[in-house]
Amino acid sequence: MRHQRKSRRFGRDTSHRLAMFRNMVTSLFVSERILTTLEKAKELRRIAEPLITLSKNDTVAARRLAAKRLRTTRVKDGDRVVVVSEALDKLFETLGPRFKDRPGGYTRIVRTINRRGDNASMAFIELLPEEKKSAGRKTKKSTKKKAADKE
Repeated sequence: MRHQRKSRRFGRDTSHRLAMFRNMVTSLFVSERILTTLEKAKELRRIAEPLITLSKNDTVAARRLAAKRLRTTRVKDGDRVVVVSEALDKLFETLGPRFKDRPGGYTRIVRTINRRGDNASMAFIELLPEEKKSAGRKTKKSTKKKAADKE
């Protein structure tokens, strides 16, 4: 039984598992779609979605919290240390505004065929595309209702 077990271990110790998911979430934000096993995709969703929610509020504190969870590089510029990360910039400049009005559910998991060597179930985990708003369009139902009201 798995009473009070919050996450999967994947046969790795804690530091290896955290490094693996740090690499995976960074790759997900940069390329917006990665192929992995189904179990890792489900666990990755638990890490990626709170980071996207955090990126909706672009503050220094939010950037520092997100930088802890992403793979970043630190560059020394004189006396200062500057954090450089393509994933962090994309998270706050592109993904945060894209999902500003969405309350959650930023990722999609799509199952694919099983892996050939060990028959592991594989899946794509991807970020949802930007929603297209149709403000000026009328649906068929609304035009039918208006025609019925006129009669």
